[in-house]
Amino acid sequence: MVQRKEWRDLTPRQRLVTLVLGGVQFALFAAAQVDIWRRPAHEVRGRKWVWATLAFVNFLGPVAYFAFGRRR
Repeated sequence: MVQRKEWRDLTPRQRLVTLVLGGVQFALFAAAQVDIWRRPAHEVRGRKWVWATLAFVNFLGPVAYFAFGRRR
């Protein structure tokens, strides 16, 4: 079984990577949420509340919305 590491057990590089990936994930989530609620319903494929909920799925949700959820 893998032992869980605490923040203090991580190397400085591992901490940096964790912070950068967390920041990217949050930025994607925030951008998707703002776009979903500002975009008119007829420009969104499916229901807006479904996409807003799916955006909570790490990385995959916001990327799926930007790739498949918007009409061009």
